[in-house]
Amino acid sequence: MHVKKYLLKGLHRLQKGPGYTYKELLVWYCDNTNTHGPKRIICEGPKKKAMWFLLTLLFAALVCWQWGIFIRTYLSWEVSVSLSVGFKTMDFPAVTICNASPFKYSKIKHLLKDLDELMEAVLERILAPELSHANATRNLNFSIWNHTPLVLIDERNPHHPMVLDLFGDNHNGLTSSSASEKICNAHGCKMAMRLATNIFAQVPQQELVEMSYPGEQMILACLFGAEPCNYRNFTSIFYPHYGNCYIFNWGMTEKALPSANPGTEFGLKLILDIGQEDYVPFLASTAGVRLMLHEQRSYPFIRDEGIYAMSGTETSIGVLVDKLQRMGEPYSPCTVNGSEVPVQNFYSDYNTTYSIQACLRSCFQDHMIRNCNCGHYLYPLPRGEKYCNNRDFPDWAHCYSDLQMSVAQRETCIGMCKESCNDTQYKMTISMADWPSEASEDWIFHVLSQERDQSTNITLSRKGIVKLNIYFQEFNYRTIEESAANNIVWLLSNLGGQFGFWMGGSVLCLIEFGEIIIDFVWITIIKLVALAKSLRQRRAQASYAGPPPTVAELVEAHTNFGFQPDTAPRSPNTGPYPSEQALPIPGTPPPNYDSLRLQPLDVIESDSEGDAI
Repeated sequence: MHVKKYLLKGLHRLQKGPGYTYKELLVWYCDNTNTHGPKRIICEGPKKKAMWFLLTLLFAALVCWQWGIFIRTYLSWEVSVSLSVGFKTMDFPAVTICNASPFKYSKIKHLLKDLDELMEAVLERILAPELSHANATRNLNFSIWNHTPLVLIDERNPHHPMVLDLFGDNHNGLTSSSASEKICNAHGCKMAMRLATNIFAQVPQQELVEMSYPGEQMILACLFGAEPCNYRNFTSIFYPHYGNCYIFNWGMTEKALPSANPGTEFGLKLILDIGQEDYVPFLASTAGVRLMLHEQRSYPFIRDEGIYAMSGTETSIGVLVDKLQRMGEPYSPCTVNGSEVPVQNFYSDYNTTYSIQACLRSCFQDHMIRNCNCGHYLYPLPRGEKYCNNRDFPDWAHCYSDLQMSVAQRETCIGMCKESCNDTQYKMTISMADWPSEASEDWIFHVLSQERDQSTNITLSRKGIVKLNIYFQEFNYRTIEESAANNIVWLLSNLGGQFGFWMGGSVLCLIEFGEIIIDFVWITIIKLVALAKSLRQRRAQASYAGPPPTVAELVEAHTNFGFQPDTAPRSPNTGPYPSEQALPIPGTPPPNYDSLRLQPLDVIESDSEGDAI
């Protein structure tokens, strides 16, 4: 009802027409506003009016300029970083340990006999092709040729190098050896090693796990605080570079373990056997343990973020914690859980939290599958896809090299992936010493051999033993937190300060200015409606060619439906009718409808009394 009432008032206002002009409204505003400049424009003389008019325009322009600067600064979403120090009991980080050698030599020893014979035949084909034909009847195990990392590359055409097959075209589908003997020589060809990923990509992962170091052999002793632990307290994952890796306190199935106090006696102590005597020579040139500290439920990218611990040493790692808290959009391009990142996370099978490393590697693997039709061995593979190998995808290595060197590919992935809004970083202080000492070496190795093999003889050596101490240096942690450098309070304060300084105004002055703007719009609407109404009336009057009809014609047309008015053209020199002798009979005038109204008796009597008087 109230809305209808206001609409009716507005319609009545439109019908009446404007009650004041633009000039009157502007004079009223200048006379009643709380802003200082407009008042002087009205009250002063002609010269001062001009001066105050120019000053008011100048200061209004300055205010608008300053407002534009402050609004643009606010919309730039700048942040300020604050550093605070806290103290509390903290959860112990997740610890991932890997052997520097991914596989055990003894696990693949049964392949070496055939491999040695095959490699000897390969060298014969390269160095003495004529003699190799004489020994062609020798029985060789060609089934392991796809696992052999030796190839011959024809580089006489640098724009199109060719990989030559030394044993014919029925093994890898490459160029046959007979053709290579005719066209390839020492200057045009070179011998190279195949990518190790080509070998591993064709072996099922379960077999790779069995070829790597088991946890019960690698983890000799474990102690967390005062509580003993063993390999069963670790979660095993297969990492392509290092084989089997083991994670302590990952928090996947159990609650994260807290650290009771800072110091070495309250941390994690490990004694590991890396089995250096069983390393594969051409797969690992570094001896030791690769380890990494990270958050619970996060995937360990240990090749990029891990550190080495040497064999024959005791490595102590003191930990300090830094917590990073970013604000998120629109201030920082970060994500909480990666749900808004347009990249499929191929590490989701591990049920880990989002990280930018996982996003970048998933993005690269996605580009690899789309461009090369296969996935790289080092990264997880989506369902339905295959890993690259020379047998099924002969040109994958060239495609992978081009994709890895592509700047556009890297920029695309960096543009799509975002940092995590909440992150925890572990700063490590590392110290090392020889362990065990020469004086205690015998009894320590006796004890460890008894623990591992139930043997009274020493089965361990210094070159295969690593001791780790991981602990909190202190419970102080640093929080690096982002906050808005320019918030809404800062914006309003600066806008109000500039307006008050240059114009002597306040928020109420802005409301007054908004009110006069509404009035200007309202007057404009009223004038437009009035203009449209007058134009419509003029068009209606212009549609009649002759003079307006008389009262008699209107009455006759109302009472006699067959009546046709006289539409004959009239000369301006003649009278009102063409024939003065035949005057039209005037029609009956319309009745006075007011005389037919019923009036109350008292009104009639009062009228008669007035007449009598």
